[in-house]
Amino acid sequence: MKRGTTLFLKIAVILIGIPVLALCIFLVPEIAKFAAELYPDMTYIKYLVLIDLYASAIPFYFALFQAFKLLSYIDKNKAFSELSVRALTKIKYCAITISILYVVGMPLFYLIAELDDAPGVILIGLVIIFASMVIAVFAAVLQRLLQEAIDIKSENDLIV
Repeated sequence: MKRGTTLFLKIAVILIGIPVLALCIFLVPEIAKFAAELYPDMTYIKYLVLIDLYASAIPFYFALFQAFKLLSYIDKNKAFSELSVRALTKIKYCAITISILYVVGMPLFYLIAELDDAPGVILIGLVIIFASMVIAVFAAVLQRLLQEAIDIKSENDLIV
């Protein structure tokens, strides 16, 4: 496969990361400040919101990096290799980690939604949880299919 055939997907991965970085820089501190204003007696809620949202950004960017590496493996004709399986495994674990972090942080979403009377905040948290679980399941399926294809390929190499 020619180098650069996955250029569009690599650009898409980069373009996915840029808005999330902007959200982390500009919106997350505002959300934390808003949560602290809603609950002035619980000043620590600001730090809980910051920790939860920034902690979920770490596996997100790690998964984007793994997706970028996976696309590089495809460019180098190493799509059917153990490297690709490991990248998919890491993507799966990152998606599961994001889901767990948002499940743990769901009471924060509930507190903000309850006092501000905005049930959409809870819905946003649930969408993130379920979307990352869908990504984890999809990565697990691809990982298993890729591993079986590698096993079949190695058996055929032994026969010939």
